[in-house]
Amino acid sequence: MTKYMVLYTAPQSAESAMQDSSPESAAEGMKVWMDWAEKAGDGIVDLGTPLGGGKEIGTSGVSDSAADVAGYTILQADSMDAALALLEGHPHLMMPGASIQVYEALDIPGM
Repeated sequence: MTKYMVLYTAPQSAESAMQDSSPESAAEGMKVWMDWAEKAGDGIVDLGTPLGGGKEIGTSGVSDSAADVAGYTILQADSMDAALALLEGHPHLMMPGASIQVYEALDIPGM
């Protein structure tokens, strides 16, 4: 099976979204995520976590990351199409302006 890195992007940071959420709303949000995780089953290698503010390292130094990555999951599937099928109806897409990026993890030659 091939692994796939799933990146959740959103116009609002995960930190901000969690701060703005009531305990009841947070519990409802976790329930829909766990329902999705149950449906995806063994396709989930690592359910992942929300991500806080990141840093970008470049040749000119370190700066705050401008990327809108809000979290990640690692899936395994027989193909990209199968990985995409696991993400159908994903609860992250209920957030206005949210999207999901999926990348195949490639084998490193010689390793």
